[in-house]
Amino acid sequence: MNLKEIQSVKQRFGIIGNASGLNYAINVALQVANTDLTVLITGESGSGKESFSKIIHSLSARKHGQFIAINCGAIPEGTIDSELFGHEKGSFTGAVDQRKGYFETTNGGTIFLDEIGEMPLGTQARLLRVLENGEYIRVGSSKVLKTDVRVVAATNVNLRSAVENGKFREDLYYRLNTVPIYVPPLRERGEDIELLFRKFTTDFAERYRINPIQLTEAAKQMLLRYPFPGNIRQLKNIAEQTSILESANNSLIEAETLAKYLPATATASQAPQPPMLVPGQSAGDGTFSERELLYKVLFDMRRDMNELKRLVLDVLKHEQYGSDILNTHKNLFDTLQPSDFTAPTDSPAPRLLPPTPVIEYDQYESSDKDNGVTVEDIPHETEEDDSLSLEKKEKEMIIKALRRNNHKRKYAAEALGISERTLYRKIKQYRIDEEN
Repeated sequence: MNLKEIQSVKQRFGIIGNASGLNYAINVALQVANTDLTVLITGESGSGKESFSKIIHSLSARKHGQFIAINCGAIPEGTIDSELFGHEKGSFTGAVDQRKGYFETTNGGTIFLDEIGEMPLGTQARLLRVLENGEYIRVGSSKVLKTDVRVVAATNVNLRSAVENGKFREDLYYRLNTVPIYVPPLRERGEDIELLFRKFTTDFAERYRINPIQLTEAAKQMLLRYPFPGNIRQLKNIAEQTSILESANNSLIEAETLAKYLPATATASQAPQPPMLVPGQSAGDGTFSERELLYKVLFDMRRDMNELKRLVLDVLKHEQYGSDILNTHKNLFDTLQPSDFTAPTDSPAPRLLPPTPVIEYDQYESSDKDNGVTVEDIPHETEEDDSLSLEKKEKEMIIKALRRNNHKRKYAAEALGISERTLYRKIKQYRIDEEN
């Protein structure tokens, strides 16, 4: 590794830092620049991948040719083929003239395809043909054209995983990955963070004609510990905010001041969260106890289960062997209302079996040869008691919410976590207006 040559490249392209990972990436770019090999640059968003594409082009034999950077994720899927390969007049709506694509206009130069993982599969097939033999076809044409373009691609996603998920062509992945260059994220570059921050604050001080800011030792350590999910872009934004808003107060920035400009990271958001409260409830105001909330959840589950039972019952009433199933498992539908068992007048009769009369569960008896027990003998008081208890609890919760919100239904509904329309229906159902 020629450190002197690497340092020269840093000065020429304005790259700040001495991290070993950064130096290695620059060294690989230097070695591959004079070749025509396809390069795949990987790294997180904002880590400076485009700078490496410019290094490769500027130090190559194509440096006098055109260089163009294209963000594949920013071009709509319906127009990306036209943008890259061109189109013929009338090939689609709005194609009023023939248009040359980027692979044609940059012939002899370099194309940087950023966010290559966002490229549609159809376009990937066209790109593979260009990489293999330099051929492409304009949209709406059948004529094969030739181009001599070097492709440098970049991505912030794991292309190997994209291949396994069927979102990226495997053959294109291996064709692009001839020479991989990994750009390390800012959090892996150690002291480079402070160097970059100092460079940014100095530039902003000159631009806005303000006093340059400096960090205390505690503030420096805080900056070095921050993970910077947005990498260099985020560091630059923080440096600009701090320079503009704090330089007039004090040029020496303390850790407490710097902390105001460091947003919460994903790591902090993954910390254990406090228990979720009903909308409008503060922690500790005692609006609803955990027991009452549990009753509400159970009541909603029971309501959903009844809806599912009605659906199954309706299907069975129209099935050929539905009667046999209903006779065998009739206890499953005990919680439904009698009206749910009434068969529709226009329901078709079974095709192979004679029509089966509608089953009335409160009259039906299923004899048991072994012990003489009938269905009528089986008590269902527990299920009925549970249902009544749930309804009673729901009614109590509604009354409590109305009283605490001065009988304003809008706020009571928000406190209960239901719609105002549902609350109105429940008030009518339980005759709460008549009792309160």
